[in-house]
Amino acid sequence: WLGALRFDNLALRSLPVDASEESGPRTVPGACFARVRPSPLQNPRLVAMSLPALALLGLEAPVADPVAAEAEAALFFSGNRVLAGAEPAAHCYCGHQFGSFAGQLGDGAAMYLGEVLGPRGERWEIQLKGAGITPFSRQADGRKVLRSSIREFLCSEAMFHLGIPTTRAGTCVTSDSRVLRDIFYDGNPKNERCTVVLRIASTFIRFGSFEIFKPPDEYTGRKGPSVGRNDIRIQMLDYVISTFYPEIQEAYSDNTVQRNAAFFKELTQRTARLVAEWQSVGFCHGVLNTDNMSIVGLTIDYGPFGFMDRYDPEHVCNGSDNTGRYAYNKQPEICKWNLGKLAEALVPELPLEISQAILEEEYDAEFEKHYLQKMRKKLGLIQLELEEDSKLVSELLETMHLTAGDFTNIFYLLSSFSVDIDPSKFEDFLEELTSQCASMEELKVVFKPQMDPRQLSMMLMLAQSNPQLFALIGTKANINKELERIEQFSKLQQLTADYLLSRNKRHWKEWLEKYRVRLEKEVESVGNADAWNTERVKVMNSNNPKYILRNYIAQNAIEAAENGDFSEVRNVLKLLEHPFQEAEGFQEVKEDAEEEGATAPAAVCSQETRSRQPYCSKPPLWASELCVT
Repeated sequence: WLGALRFDNLALRSLPVDASEESGPRTVPGACFARVRPSPLQNPRLVAMSLPALALLGLEAPVADPVAAEAEAALFFSGNRVLAGAEPAAHCYCGHQFGSFAGQLGDGAAMYLGEVLGPRGERWEIQLKGAGITPFSRQADGRKVLRSSIREFLCSEAMFHLGIPTTRAGTCVTSDSRVLRDIFYDGNPKNERCTVVLRIASTFIRFGSFEIFKPPDEYTGRKGPSVGRNDIRIQMLDYVISTFYPEIQEAYSDNTVQRNAAFFKELTQRTARLVAEWQSVGFCHGVLNTDNMSIVGLTIDYGPFGFMDRYDPEHVCNGSDNTGRYAYNKQPEICKWNLGKLAEALVPELPLEISQAILEEEYDAEFEKHYLQKMRKKLGLIQLELEEDSKLVSELLETMHLTAGDFTNIFYLLSSFSVDIDPSKFEDFLEELTSQCASMEELKVVFKPQMDPRQLSMMLMLAQSNPQLFALIGTKANINKELERIEQFSKLQQLTADYLLSRNKRHWKEWLEKYRVRLEKEVESVGNADAWNTERVKVMNSNNPKYILRNYIAQNAIEAAENGDFSEVRNVLKLLEHPFQEAEGFQEVKEDAEEEGATAPAAVCSQETRSRQPYCSKPPLWASELCVT
């Protein structure tokens, strides 16, 4: 089955490859790649495959002998056997991690296999993630586990089917080989199955690929492994622009500075649009370091990501992000900051004054334009573009925040709101809308204080008496967040469920009236109101997903797979291939009626007693307890 793959490894022919055969962790100067060999796994077997992703490589569904094809995929996409034409290599890059330059990083667990020519002549780089030690593995083992691999596999495909630029995932293969992982960094390691994901993209080159030339950093003292090698920087720019931006190469073939400026401008715009797409579906990346930013504007490197459930602009999906650097509302500015670091890395081939001017002129304007366009579609504002639309969107998000509304489900419901809705139906709609807001029980879980009162008191005293020491062990933001939790939790003790519901209804009534007025302006500008409404609903339903990869959905699939049942991973994959509609034939266990009234203590019951609810509904209480690092 895999014999159909045609390799043409342009990257290795175009960029310097390290001559050393040494396999262990080391500094790799003067090279973009180092040759490696995948390390075999015990008893590899296929968890799932994405046929739409594999079709990019010219692989058709193995109808004749699917069992043999699965075995073949497990053998070659675990790294146990190397495909004919593949040339395994690891890519060298650096990066700013959480704002600080970390020096050489590189593919510590991923391996470039080569570039496959697709059926229409397009070129796809394929990678194995989790295939063993490379020169860039540092103190790690080059392995990934079932838990993180399922998340990356499912999210790569989910994002593609949402219409968001992303790397793809072709297969997920697990094994009987095991490694120790301390998931929560709390001294309780667990033996987990080694698992490998086949990743597919036009390229996995990232911003950090250009940081290998960085001289010693003024703050960390770290430097790139190829300081002073401007010849390699030129090679990389020539390769990236001619291969992935051919129209720019053609237009500016006689002026490299203008060519490089046009490339940086295009990448700035792509990145701004990408982040606008993330914001419009409530996607939080979690680790937006410069080494996790694609040079062609794709979502890349799925780690502790998360789709927001309850709308919170300060939502932090990564349990390890103690300062909230990569919070949902900070993603646009962080990606701009990362582009600034790329601009520095392109000097002298693109003077900084040119790239900084491009960044200031293009990024914010492109982000705001694309974000507002997306939001208009999500609200069904298809006829007019009014200045007031931005305010309407802001007021919607503020209402969601005030009522702790479910980001995905509230947008999805809005398509069933109409301009001429009659009073009785309006009350039903309001009831449905407010059912997507957090209940009293959910809010008590969300705002439950997390620090021991004595510890908080000590930290507050320390902040006053010894700010330097306080800065080493805590942050002002964390303390303020805890104080806010205490205040909100205290307020909740005084509220009744009825009062909360009536308050939420009042907030939504106020916003829906503004929305109705705005929709009336649309109606007044068209000749046929029925045709307009049909088109409005169609646009809304193709921009507001019914299904997203919520953390708890991934967790259900992970727990089933860890117990040897891969059917849930495959089910969820099928569901995510049709995010905007009911998935035909998707079997879900309906939630037990008594679960509706579950309390916070019941939320953290064991997996055996968890009830299942439809994957398009608001998450269960236990979902808010999940922590992804």
